[in-house]
Amino acid sequence: MLHIGLNLGFAAHPGLSDEDMYHHELDLAVEADALGYDSVWVVEHHFSDYSLCPDNFVVLAHLAGRTSRIKLGTAAVILPWNNPLRVAEKALMVDAISRGRLLLGVGRGLSRTEYEPFRIPLDETRDRFDEAAPMIFEALETGVLHGDGPFYPQPRAELRPRPRGSFLGRRYMVAGSPESVVAAARLRASMMSFIVKPVPDLMPTFTRYRELFEAEHGEIAPPIALNVNMYCHADDELAKERHFEYVNRFFLANVEHYEMAGEHFASIKGHERYAANAEYFREIGLEKAAHNYAATALWGSPERILGQIEAIRDELGDFELTVAPSFGGMPYDQARASLELFAREVLPKARSLRGKPVSTAA
Repeated sequence: MLHIGLNLGFAAHPGLSDEDMYHHELDLAVEADALGYDSVWVVEHHFSDYSLCPDNFVVLAHLAGRTSRIKLGTAAVILPWNNPLRVAEKALMVDAISRGRLLLGVGRGLSRTEYEPFRIPLDETRDRFDEAAPMIFEALETGVLHGDGPFYPQPRAELRPRPRGSFLGRRYMVAGSPESVVAAARLRASMMSFIVKPVPDLMPTFTRYRELFEAEHGEIAPPIALNVNMYCHADDELAKERHFEYVNRFFLANVEHYEMAGEHFASIKGHERYAANAEYFREIGLEKAAHNYAATALWGSPERILGQIEAIRDELGDFELTVAPSFGGMPYDQARASLELFAREVLPKARSLRGKPVSTAA
């Protein structure tokens, strides 16, 4: 059956204190558990209104105590900002507290406004990630972490609590650049993709990941994990109006936070893909780019959204779906109503829309 989760962004919210925003986000997760969603994913971000969740393990440990069955995912732990030893320890701790509900997603981050306070140059991010990720994933299987790399030299350390079970099948990695796709396949991790273009435009990247995974491990790649904004309302026109308003705000905040139209990417090792994207944004203008981004998301009546999910399935085959229900300053009563309507009218029918596993072997 199609795995369907939700993603919490923890963005500063107009008219709310940071504390009140946190409790609204946490309440969405608790409600999602009761509504039958399969997973809840929590971001890691620092130092700005764009998102203020500096430790997703802390949030997930809290949610482990307030929920009973929903899987708990990191989307993602940004490895260059964290010591690999501490990431492995926290992952094992949350997995023990939740009795095996942790899904570990990792990424390397992008924003200069977040990297500069950590005193880490952007041109080190790829090398740091490539060193840390294998150390962590191996430690979660063996209970022992060690490394001899230049960034994280680590004498052998036995971890407690000990692993309660394998994380194979629970490894995720945010990937979009050619280098990240290679790394995700090598690490035997599910590819996480935050949808910024129509799925057909992303198929070459997804196919490449599947090819690399199957060649490396001799088995079909796991489902592609898609993360997408979602607004569901019985009135199609009202849904469109609200969705495009709030998604446009979210997109512009995203562009500002990551400096997505900036010229600095061209001179940073490992960021060539972002340099090309920045050129694209400068060429077509941010207003059109925001509209194009909004059009890729899920919005409308339950019937319309079901059709959108089915179209993704038909194009992509095997996938998992994570919806972001709160974005761009959307009032929480609207986000909650959308989440509930989706659960009532879309979730039961969408379960049957998981695609078949895709083999790329000749």
